[in-house]
Amino acid sequence: QVQLTESGGGSVQPGGSLRLSCSASGSTNAVAWFRQAPGDRREGIAAIRTASDSPYYRDSVKGRFTIARDNAKNVWFLHMNSLKSEDTDMYYCAADLVADDILAPTSYRAWGQGTQVTVSS
Repeated sequence: QVQLTESGGGSVQPGGSLRLSCSASGSTNAVAWFRQAPGDRREGIAAIRTASDSPYYRDSVKGRFTIARDNAKNVWFLHMNSLKSEDTDMYYCAADLVADDILAPTSYRAWGQGTQVTVSS
C-alpha cells in the first residue's frame, strides 16, 4: 500500500490561491483529493486515473481547482484558485483506487494525514 504525505496548506484571503502537494511512496492507479470539515462527511473534489489522465471534479470546484502530477517524482498537486471562505476545510489526498466511484472516500485504500486550508479575510 502506497504511503502519502500532504503539504502546502495554510491561510489565504478570499480570491487567493494555494497549491497542495501529495507525495506518494510508489505508483498508484489513481489519486484523489478530498476535504472535510469537523462533523461533516469527507467529500471528494478532484481525482485522476493515472492510465487515462482524465480528471474528475466536483461542481463546486470546477473551473477553480486543477489536479496535476509530476510523473517523475510521484508527486500530485491540487492547484486551488479563486478561493472562497467555504473552501475552508482539512484537505486529504488518497490513492489506490479499489472501487468504481472515483470521488467516493470508500473507494480508496491509502490516505495522507491531511493539511488545513483556511480562507478568511
